[in-house]
Amino acid sequence: MIQRAKISIIGSGNVGATCAHWAAAAELGDIVLLDIVEGMPQGKALDLRQAGPVERFDCNLIGTNDYADTAGSDVIIITSGLARKPGMSRDDLLARNVEIVAGAAAQAARHSPEAVIIVVSNPLDAMVYAAWKASGFPPHRVMGQAGVLDTARYRTFIAMELNCSVEDITALLLGGHGDDMVPLPSCTSVAGIPVTHLIPPDRLAAIIERTRKGGGEIVGLLKTGSAYYAPAAATVQMAEAVIRDKKRILPVAAYCDREYGIGGLFVGVPAVLGARGVEKVLEIPLSAEEQAAFRVSIDHVRELVEAAEKLMTGR
Repeated sequence: MIQRAKISIIGSGNVGATCAHWAAAAELGDIVLLDIVEGMPQGKALDLRQAGPVERFDCNLIGTNDYADTAGSDVIIITSGLARKPGMSRDDLLARNVEIVAGAAAQAARHSPEAVIIVVSNPLDAMVYAAWKASGFPPHRVMGQAGVLDTARYRTFIAMELNCSVEDITALLLGGHGDDMVPLPSCTSVAGIPVTHLIPPDRLAAIIERTRKGGGEIVGLLKTGSAYYAPAAATVQMAEAVIRDKKRILPVAAYCDREYGIGGLFVGVPAVLGARGVEKVLEIPLSAEEQAAFRVSIDHVRELVEAAEKLMTGR
């Protein structure tokens, strides 16, 4: 008898519940939706389970307030924390979310010591570091969802500019999540054609800037929340790569020590994702301009991580 994978999603707000939706629709495994709010994860899980007969997906879904129900998970997705609000930078979220994410990681890891953790909470790069420290997991089994989402936004805006299918666009970004991300035109193509052959430099620069501000644009439009469809879809793509051992090359917040000379941070880089988590970080040559932008991004990530570490250690 083949045993289904088990996915536990910590936080059942918009992102968490939508992760459950995408994962169930893809039949990735049985799903546990957990939240501290009584009734909310139970109600959302039951509602989604009742969509199974209509959409023809078959998996077990439960909602809970008890981490014991997450025991034996293969993948733990952490979405808990405060959402970004209008006028709030990702840095503003740091102090509020370090405690939440570290606590969630520690409890989930205690019940699923062999799991792979995918962090979605913001500010992303610092939250991945906090989850790693709190879980005690080896770094290859902790990663952050950022690059898949940022790349999806980049590809979307290029497709809108060229009026072509997003399926024909391949792209890559490096660095921290948010304003310091580093889109790489040198690694961006449309049906194999370099994007620089199709889009003038000024228009491409505008697209890159819109990509950097992509999350803030949605926050500004929604007024009372932040993005969740695309972040959840990106997260589940990563979970699928792990659960099905697909060896996908995806841009994720992965631990880098010697790689790129980063020296011990979780930063957005292309990586091979499989059953063991981050199985390899791929180092690619960068232009002088790309290297300079990447360094700025890394420096900002380092500042966030140092601040998070002080909060966690009380220094």
